[in-house]
Amino acid sequence: MFLLRRAWANLRNEILVLPSRTLVLAWALALALLPLVWPDPYVLRIVTMTCLFATFAASWDLLAGFAGQVNFGHALFFGAGAYASALLSHHGGISPWITVCAGAAVATLLGLATGLLCRRLRGSYLSLATLALPLIATGLLFAFPDFSGGELGISGLKRLAASATGNYYIAAAAMLASVFGMWLISDSNFGLVLHAIRDDEVAARASGINTARYKLAVFALSALFAGVAGALYAHFLRVAGPSTLEVALSFQVVIWGIFGGAATIYGPVAAVFLLYPFTEWLGSFQSLSDLRLLIFAAVVLAVLLFMPRGITPWLRDKIETQCPRCKQRNAAWRALCRLCNAPLGLRDGCDLGRYNPR
Repeated sequence: MFLLRRAWANLRNEILVLPSRTLVLAWALALALLPLVWPDPYVLRIVTMTCLFATFAASWDLLAGFAGQVNFGHALFFGAGAYASALLSHHGGISPWITVCAGAAVATLLGLATGLLCRRLRGSYLSLATLALPLIATGLLFAFPDFSGGELGISGLKRLAASATGNYYIAAAAMLASVFGMWLISDSNFGLVLHAIRDDEVAARASGINTARYKLAVFALSALFAGVAGALYAHFLRVAGPSTLEVALSFQVVIWGIFGGAATIYGPVAAVFLLYPFTEWLGSFQSLSDLRLLIFAAVVLAVLLFMPRGITPWLRDKIETQCPRCKQRNAAWRALCRLCNAPLGLRDGCDLGRYNPR
């Protein structure tokens, strides 16, 4: 009973006090209950793919949104995890549970190598350099078709679970753990340093921060989570092919990150959960199948025009407001701050020194 009361107190005081956290809790509960409410295998397949791509998109945001290292070749880490896990499983006969970890490790090493190669590059030079890396990896795979499968890739992989429900829960649990882990990283002192590097790397270096070390670390962490997503993707579809390294996939994750809201972690996740099922739903209509790409582009353009910071920051500003005194967020309908009791009608620049909450 003590544990239940403590859990309820934490839930009431830390989560239910903010609409955004309440929405996240409702979303997580919906993911947990979906197979019980809607056990359609097609729906579970779509949501499983959505969970995998959400992890991939959040890993890009950790690198580009927080650290400012805009990567146009992020599919390299996704494909590395997929291919490493597939090759070990196919040629070595190793359990998929082990090969997924190995794929994540290989992706992490590639992230470190990419960070070392690009540590002196910034801006467009960094983006163009990272864009070339998946193309090089694809060329290497095509050069050894007997080993890598060439253009056809590697098929017939073992799945992590026999049922669609089991694979769904594995993907959903991995996504929730990865996204929560990335959010904790971004909300820590490490995340504050990444913000400083993104805003002004020269000033951060002048203040004594070893920016090269932090950039290497964030490349490795981002690659780790992308590799996990790629390895799970390969075993869910039972195939790892050149499509996991395509430039189109790298640009797709950039769209998800900007559409949802960069430097948020949860923004790209929300973008994937909105856009990926939406495009699949459009594809179910035969009359709209040819216009699917056009409709998708129109929706993305409309969001970028009217919500330039992304859809989740726009929504959060509508349902929450920031206290001008303690800078904590509150529900938009509150008149007083939940922590310091300051009037939420005040704004920055007002004379808060004369306000007495008594």
